[in-house]
Amino acid sequence: MLKLKYHTDLIECGTDEAGRGCLAGPVTAAAVMLPDNFLNDILTDSKQLSEKKRELLKPIIEQEAIAFGICHVMMEEIDEINILNASILGMHRSIEGMIGTLSRKQKKPQHILVDGNRFKPFPDIDHTTVIKGDGKYLPIAAASILAKTARDHFMERIHEEYPMYNWKKNKGYPTKEHRQAIRDYGITKYHRRSFRLLPEQYSFDFDIFK
Repeated sequence: MLKLKYHTDLIECGTDEAGRGCLAGPVTAAAVMLPDNFLNDILTDSKQLSEKKRELLKPIIEQEAIAFGICHVMMEEIDEINILNASILGMHRSIEGMIGTLSRKQKKPQHILVDGNRFKPFPDIDHTTVIKGDGKYLPIAAASILAKTARDHFMERIHEEYPMYNWKKNKGYPTKEHRQAIRDYGITKYHRRSFRLLPEQYSFDFDIFK
């Protein structure tokens, strides 16, 4: 069973991202504040759950959370500031969005639980980084579910625009099929140009969207 809190006496939120290692699409972050009475036996790291279970948990988290925020950081920004900075920026923006949904009577978080080991200080709120935190703390696990499902839905939508890359299945990750499609068709406006898209190739002479 995952823990609900790191500091039992503080109001906490969890934050996580999805899609950091992808060749195409945004990196997506989420932040979640859970009530003190939140319980769920299924909720854990989104990577350990089937798509069916993630989709089952998504509305439960959205309904039972005190507040949540989700943010896509798009490819152009990833290429400009690098994927680590984009991931942290997405987490900051998701926290800001979450705080923005709170009513005047609701208090903002006093502490942030961050999945991983890298983060930049958020204004006026302390944080703790937790390696593999999405398998240890419920607020981080909840954020991982919302980030993963939101990003998957985004990739399924753009799959309709460029079905030859099969993003509906691979979600933009560097599978053999995805890389072969890049060889065959070139890159799209959704590919991350700062990434090494093919092992044998560093630049592309053609874009299919031009």
